[in-house]
Amino acid sequence: MIQKTLYIVRHGQTEYNKLGIIQGRGVNTDLNDEGRKQAQMFFSAYKDVAFDKAYISELKRTQQSIQPFLDRGLPFEKLSGLDELAWGIHEGQLPTTENKAAFLQIMRDWLNGQLDSKFEGGESPNEVEIRQREALAVIMSHPEEKTVLVCMHGRAMRLLLCILTEKPLSEMDTFPHQNLVLYKVTHDGNKFEIVEFNNAEHLKQS
Repeated sequence: MIQKTLYIVRHGQTEYNKLGIIQGRGVNTDLNDEGRKQAQMFFSAYKDVAFDKAYISELKRTQQSIQPFLDRGLPFEKLSGLDELAWGIHEGQLPTTENKAAFLQIMRDWLNGQLDSKFEGGESPNEVEIRQREALAVIMSHPEEKTVLVCMHGRAMRLLLCILTEKPLSEMDTFPHQNLVLYKVTHDGNKFEIVEFNNAEHLKQS
């Protein structure tokens, strides 16, 4: 009976987020000033939580988002399974009428259950699920880690939340998010349950 609490956050803002440029798995951006501020606000709100470990993707924007916890000695592990979905040829591209239309079409595909659809050079939701389940197996294989911090990426987080709640991946858009928003998820030994949904209270400090 593994009981565990996962604090799952999306990384803080990057300049690409601000400009609407597609990042994905192949673009390794840094947090911008706003993102670093968000990271500090999250740390201020949750610094008293007794985290046993942190798990992050292999992209530096996730590590930068929880760096204040790591600076205090919180052990962490990078898992490529937590990386963002790869958007292939669209990564690093400014939004245009054409790629916006392409995105709308692939979102429609996914919503309609066509979960093998992907951009050239990119990944499909079904492919991301495979590596996410591997990452989840690693996280859940440590029963001694009761309270875990997970920092990852927007689209990937939506897919992981589908997996945790046993929803079809086509329902990924039912999980809204913004930069450094929190989903708190508990595991009672049998199933996962979201106990805090899209929580951004820590970002509302004056």
